[in-house]
Formats: sequence, C-alpha cells, structure tokens
Amino acid sequence: MSNLKPTLSFEQGWPILQKEAINKVILLVEEGHTSNQFTSEEYMHLYTTVYNMCDNNPAGPEAQKLYQKYKKSIEDYVSTKVVPSIQGKKDDVLLHELVKRWNNHKIITRWLFRFFHYLDRHLVPRRNLPSLQETSHLTFYELVYGEMNDGVRDVVISLINREREGEQIDQALVKNILDIYVDIGGDTMKYYEKDFEESMLKDSAVFYSKKASDWIASKSYEEYMLKAEECLSDEERRVQSYLKDGSKHKLLEVVKYELLAVHASKLEEKK
Repeated sequence: MSNLKPTLSFEQGWPILQKEAINKVILLVEEGHTSNQFTSEEYMHLYTTVYNMCDNNPAGPEAQKLYQKYKKSIEDYVSTKVVPSIQGKKDDVLLHELVKRWNNHKIITRWLFRFFHYLDRHLVPRRNLPSLQETSHLTFYELVYGEMNDGVRDVVISLINREREGEQIDQALVKNILDIYVDIGGDTMKYYEKDFEESMLKDSAVFYSKKASDWIASKSYEEYMLKAEECLSDEERRVQSYLKDGSKHKLLEVVKYELLAVHASKLEEKK
C-alpha cells in the first residue's frame, strides 16, 4: 500500500491548506476573532484534504512534507507577525503585548490542530516526532524567547522588587507571563525554572542581602525580627498570587538565609 499514490498530490493539496486554513486562521486571529469562524463543511473539507494527501501512506514522504510545511508556516507567522510586534517594547507594555501574542498563538495552534489532526494521529507516533502543539509552542519559544527572554525576565523581576518596596503592581499580568513558561513546557516547570526562577532567586538574594545590611545597622533585635517575619509572609503571599508553588520552599530558604543566617551572630549581640 505504501507504493500507492495519494488520492490528492502535495502540489494539489498544499495551496488549498495554505489559503483556506493557515492564511485564513492567521488573518482571523490578527483581526481579533477568538471563536471558531469555520463551518462544519469547511472543517470537513480541510480535514479531508489532509487525509487525501496522506491516505495511502500515513507516515510516508507526503505526510512528512506536510508536517514540515506546517512547521514552516508557524515559523513564518511568528517571525513576520509576532516578533516585530514585541520588539522595541519595554516594561508593562512589553508584557501586555507578549500575553496577547501568546494567547493568539494558542488559538491559531488549536484551530490548525483540528485541520491537521490526521498527522498527529498517524505520522507523529510512527516517526517519533513532536506533536503539532509541541512543535508550535517550541517555535514560539525559540523565536520569541530565544531573543527576548532576558528582557521579559528582567521586567518581571523589576515588578516583583517594586512590589517588595510597597508599590502596587499588576499581579494578574505577572501571573499570565509566568504561565507562558509552563504552557510552553507542556505543563512542566522546565522553562519556568531555567529561564525565570534561577534568576529570580539570585536577584531575591541580592535584594534581601541589602535590606538585611540596612536593617541590622539601624533596628533593634525586636524590630529586625518583625521585619524578617513580615518579609517571609509577603513572599508566601507572592507565591500564592503569581509565582509557582515549586518556588515557595526555594524562595523562603533564600530569604531566611539572607535575613537570619548571614547575620546570626550580630542578631545574638543585639538581643
């Protein structure tokens, strides 16, 4: 059966999928449509187009070519639409645009998955390839975060430090940004830990080291311990509000070390 020609050649089928599925989905989402805009007839037409291009060899050359074209289409969209919309933006504006673009990206991925689902069912497991969703999410990560993660992470850490100083911040925005790391990691903490948490913990150590030095020189033992207790409570609330649960123990250990362990002997003297 693998030597049989598909019902629909790649040259016949791909222009249909590019125009009626990929380009249309991208255009709709760019225009602000977030709900399904395809009729059941359109959906069946596009799904059947994919099926007919792969039917006689579900894991063969035509299916592999289609998978690569799907991936390339996602790469082109992110490179030409997403990256330019984020470049040059700073602070909260950068974060808001990133959240908007990620939400759009998830909608595009979800819609295209319905049309290309045949590849996920047959080609992906047989060739041990990343799923369509994984491919799409990793493309976003590599092209967007590969270039901008340092800037995004630094803005989030800056907001956290401003909140520590008593400022009101948009906690929902910070949570949405941190959720992106988890989404991209397929609900694992891999990217959250590597691209955000490590730096956040280091910065927290610097922040509390400075606070400890200031307070140990100016406050009584009782005042200092009240401040330390207040800081630990604040960090617990921070985890509940927008940081991930896995950060709680690590963050509290950093704060305890900088505020209590480093200055243990001086605190004893102040008693």
